[in-house]
Amino acid sequence: MITLTDAATTKVAQLIEAEGEESLALRVAVRPGGCSGFAYEMFFDTDVAADDLTQEFGDVRVVVDQSSAQLLHGATLDYKDGLDESGFAITNPNAQRTCGCGQSFS
Repeated sequence: MITLTDAATTKVAQLIEAEGEESLALRVAVRPGGCSGFAYEMFFDTDVAADDLTQEFGDVRVVVDQSSAQLLHGATLDYKDGLDESGFAITNPNAQRTCGCGQSFS
């Protein structure tokens, strides 16, 4: 299962609040594709399957499907808002290789 840093948790909570739908959860998934073999997906979701894994980080609920959870085990989602780096980034110890954009891995 993926872990959220405090900065990521704060930013996701702000985005959910802006949506005005408190039942939203952040779904993090890994899908085949991208230039390195797998690509990350993140989106707000209200549907949670019975076999999804969920974890709470403050007021933020994160949902991950079973197959993605294996590839995200030990991964961390961070958020940065600076001149050099801005936006969400996933650090994944399971990734043997990543592409230049940071959105896909193998």
